[in-house]
Amino acid sequence: MRPTPGDLLTVDGHASVQFAGDRAVTFRVVSVPELPTYHGWIWLAGYVLDQRGLATARREIYVQLAGLRPAAPATAAVPRRPPSRPAQRSASTPSGVGRVSGRRR
Repeated sequence: MRPTPGDLLTVDGHASVQFAGDRAVTFRVVSVPELPTYHGWIWLAGYVLDQRGLATARREIYVQLAGLRPAAPATAAVPRRPPSRPAQRSASTPSGVGRVSGRRR
């Protein structure tokens, strides 16, 4: 499997010893640099994702192609804050306060 931008991968000890055990990551590929490597290895640039699918760090990693595998899609990302609501006029505001005079010059 040769990754392309947009791919979501599981990078674990099969891809490189630095990701063995509990150091495995879910990685979203943003580019595949054309740098010289040893046969069967590749450089990838992208983002490490958390369990919700949000990017936590940008990284360039050097991994074995044979050890890469597609990751299961993350659950839908939760918005960071609720959408804002339009301000409502208070009933206690006297009419005419804050209004511009209707006179023309």
